[in-house]
Amino acid sequence: MVSTLRHAQFFYTTAPQPCPYLPGQMERKVIADLAVPNADALHNRLSRAGFRRSHTLAYAPVCATCSACTPIRVPVARFRPDRTQRRILRYNTDLHAKCLPPLTTPEQYALFRRYQLARHRDGDMATMTADEYRSMVEDSPVETMLFEFRTDLGELMIVSLIDRLEDGLSAVYSFYNPDLPRRSLGSLAVLYLIQETERLNLPHLYLGYWIQNSRKMSYKSRFQPAEILTHGMWHTLDTAPQSDGAEANIMLPPLA
Repeated sequence: MVSTLRHAQFFYTTAPQPCPYLPGQMERKVIADLAVPNADALHNRLSRAGFRRSHTLAYAPVCATCSACTPIRVPVARFRPDRTQRRILRYNTDLHAKCLPPLTTPEQYALFRRYQLARHRDGDMATMTADEYRSMVEDSPVETMLFEFRTDLGELMIVSLIDRLEDGLSAVYSFYNPDLPRRSLGSLAVLYLIQETERLNLPHLYLGYWIQNSRKMSYKSRFQPAEILTHGMWHTLDTAPQSDGAEANIMLPPLA
């Protein structure tokens, strides 16, 4: 997926390091600097080619012995929630989402810390300071927004960092209250973003990388139908469950 751009001077590769998702594997990434003129146009092109954004950089895996990281997106017009996903939507009708500029608050960072310590204590992000969190959210050279999800009483439950692309939304990072597993807040965030992408008349919600054998990353294939990028072509992921005949008739409250 990088071959057509290999002569561009703003690409470089990282040194191999242990993979955070698959034990025993080493990861290596190709990196592109987005802090350039026409950053949005470059970001759109790279996203369609399977790259992800972090801060002012776009990256894609180029691991020597593994190709498990597979770009995945949801064609939102064709999405139908399954029985479990409809239950999640019904259970969380008291939550309201609001679209905000990418600016951080102490309340967000406190929730971010709770989430990291509960779900990813051994990960690199668990030690992020408030300033590093601010950089993750605010240092973006492309069109970026935040979605905050709150209860009727105003309690912050989910924060999603999202990039807007020409052909969809890209879910950069989400975190949520880790103490309420019955709410399935991670899945709820994806379900809402699917609805929001369709409301904006955009065709795709980009979910990053799907790793079939990683517990942390395999959940993305539950949002069906899904499309994956292999050999430079997007095509339907052939793991769709049998339909139960129900339609997508449950909606979260509209944006505040």
